[in-house]
Amino acid sequence: MNPITVIGGGLAGTEAAWQIAQAGIPVIFYEMRPKKFGGAHHTEHLAELVCSNSFGAMASDRAAGLLHEELRRLGSIVISKADEHKVPAGGALAVDRGVFSQDLTETLANHPLIDFRREELREIPEGIVVLATGPLTSPDLAEDLHRFTGMEYLSFFDAASPIVVGESINHDIAFMASRYDKGEAAYLNCPMNKEQYLKFWSELRDAEQVELKGFERENAKFFEACLPIEEQARRGEDTMRYGPLKPVGLTPPSSTGWGSDAPPQDIPEGEEVKKERPYAVIQLRQEDKAGKLWNMVGFQTNLRWGEQKRIFQMIPGLENAEFVRLGVMHRNTFINAPQLMIPTLQFKSRSNLLAAGQIIGTEGYTAASAGGWLAGTNAARIALGKEPLTMPNTTMMGALFDFISSASPKHFQPMPPNFGILPDLGVKIKNKRERYGKYRDRSLEQLSIINEQLSINGKQLAINN
Repeated sequence: MNPITVIGGGLAGTEAAWQIAQAGIPVIFYEMRPKKFGGAHHTEHLAELVCSNSFGAMASDRAAGLLHEELRRLGSIVISKADEHKVPAGGALAVDRGVFSQDLTETLANHPLIDFRREELREIPEGIVVLATGPLTSPDLAEDLHRFTGMEYLSFFDAASPIVVGESINHDIAFMASRYDKGEAAYLNCPMNKEQYLKFWSELRDAEQVELKGFERENAKFFEACLPIEEQARRGEDTMRYGPLKPVGLTPPSSTGWGSDAPPQDIPEGEEVKKERPYAVIQLRQEDKAGKLWNMVGFQTNLRWGEQKRIFQMIPGLENAEFVRLGVMHRNTFINAPQLMIPTLQFKSRSNLLAAGQIIGTEGYTAASAGGWLAGTNAARIALGKEPLTMPNTTMMGALFDFISSASPKHFQPMPPNFGILPDLGVKIKNKRERYGKYRDRSLEQLSIINEQLSINGKQLAINN
């Protein structure tokens, strides 16, 4: 049997290559790193998590959590490894990103049916191909894709958050908690009073940014879910306080001295300190299992590195912060999937060419993994002479790929998993949690039908009619 080609070693490509190999079909798996790096990459490992170490909410009555559960039941290698290497993150599925990526790299490299080639592929080859090169597709391959589609890429700007050394955080000020005390106390929280916040906001909105090389600033479009923190500051005084710096559900313990102008050591013994909600709160999420590194949640940024250090050290608790990585920004590119693709993730004009990941306009790690699962599964089915699978749009996976293949081409923008793209339940349910639970139940019921077609037993995937 001729091998299937998978191009790109991100989450989508990794998942696709694994699913194909598990179906008993040989794979030639291309990843250009370390010979050539994309603008946001730092390692040569597969499935490198660039922006954050979080896959989103774990609860299955949340959009991301439902997609996690769908992928678990479908035998996803990415979600399996994420579960194995998870770190505390309240209600989110976050991983030790270094260990996670290294494990996936070793697992795929050791698969007997995967021919792992570390080289750049400049043209889309013949035969069955899964294109999963992501938003940072190399220029030569992007040009070949342009020739094939006859269309220019769409683009938006994406940014990554700084990472702070845990020992450099002042724990006399920063306190451990999860919002509304849900789950374990998994976030470090740096509280601000109004005066501190307004000074921080003023400095942030006027800070110097890195020039966008090769692009006109006025043409830059930001993806709203990853909006740079300085861009949020420029949108208004309270924008950050209703976004990543919202203080609701987070009340510092009295040991922090919050609510008193005096530092904790100057408060007279026996005197009660009034607990009150801060005016704003900066959250940091654990980055590794050892808890040595912490990611500044929502602090994607394009500020100059000197400006980042100066302004972020204004945050109470981060006065002496040591940064192992400062924020970076890059342009993400994606194709106009509604014009080019069908829900099976095949191209309309070439049925043996499939694509997955951010390049098709899905947003988020879990969505990329889902695309890899479906593209890999369908590539295998094509090789075996089977009909490609269309996931029901009552599942989160199916709804996502139905959306990207049917949205308005004129206004198409990347889409993360969300309940808004699922078809109505047919009954009105006012309670949001109950409504989302019904969406979940319907999805998982539909998924059981899929599992009658796709027999999953341990590591072996048999693709049946």
